[in-house]
Amino acid sequence: MTSSSQVAPHSQQPNPTQPALGDLVRDIERLETIVDGWEETQQHTVQALRQAIDRLHTEAFSRLIREIKSHPAAQPGLRQAVSDEVVYAVLRHFQLIKPSLHERIEDALASVRPSLQTHGGDVELVAVRPPDTVDIQLLGACHGCPSSSLTLTEGVEKAIKDSCPEITSIHTVKGAATLTGEHGVPLHFVSPFAKTAEEGWQSVTNVEHIPENGVTVNEVSGHSLLFSRQGHHVTCFENSCAHMGMPLDMGEVNDGIITCPYHGFQYSLTSGECLTASEVQLLPHAVRVTGTTVEIKFSE
Repeated sequence: MTSSSQVAPHSQQPNPTQPALGDLVRDIERLETIVDGWEETQQHTVQALRQAIDRLHTEAFSRLIREIKSHPAAQPGLRQAVSDEVVYAVLRHFQLIKPSLHERIEDALASVRPSLQTHGGDVELVAVRPPDTVDIQLLGACHGCPSSSLTLTEGVEKAIKDSCPEITSIHTVKGAATLTGEHGVPLHFVSPFAKTAEEGWQSVTNVEHIPENGVTVNEVSGHSLLFSRQGHHVTCFENSCAHMGMPLDMGEVNDGIITCPYHGFQYSLTSGECLTASEVQLLPHAVRVTGTTVEIKFSE
């Protein structure tokens, strides 16, 4: 479990005693970097130790989950626990919960992208409409190509249906998500944590209204929300400095870092991590971009 991309909302208020997933993963990655520099025999020993510990944890978690599932009254608590970013990431690492529908579709599209890209094309997921419908968009040379229908049927559709048999309807969307970021990357984004949630989303703004490498503020349901966009990634945090709760939107933004205009606390707009005091961070909310519409789901 060495991917910090699974950063997600995890609590209603910043909690200095509760580390963020990204911080935990970075600690592991730093140690892995050290091990990578060791001799091969030492690396094999560490790998064997890690596998033995993983087997122990997998068995322990499996027994725990089986026991909880045997008590119907406890199952809502299990589902709530799995919505926590750290719990979700660990259980996915041990393959004790299945990947979400979004994840499986994205993996299917990733499997056909190399073939499409050799011909100057690409494909992106625009929306998933449970229980059985997906909207996609062909990009680059694939868009408008006379053979695009063949590409869709024999490549993209087959990959999606092989990975996700429950998907029976695949629609090709034209003109969606035409805004591109750095290097022409389509502005379509769903945070990994958000992929597990199908309900509770609210449309907030258009992605074009969020300045590239800048921030904007929207008021939603009594919350002041700070949005930022860097390339094809959109993030959403409470517009509140974790130091004294002062608004951040008038702060200076440089290289993906915003500085509180009141006391100079600095935060990463990618992770919400405070670079001034590591024990605090901004409160994030799940965010996704469907077409050009930015949607959020409040932390619970």
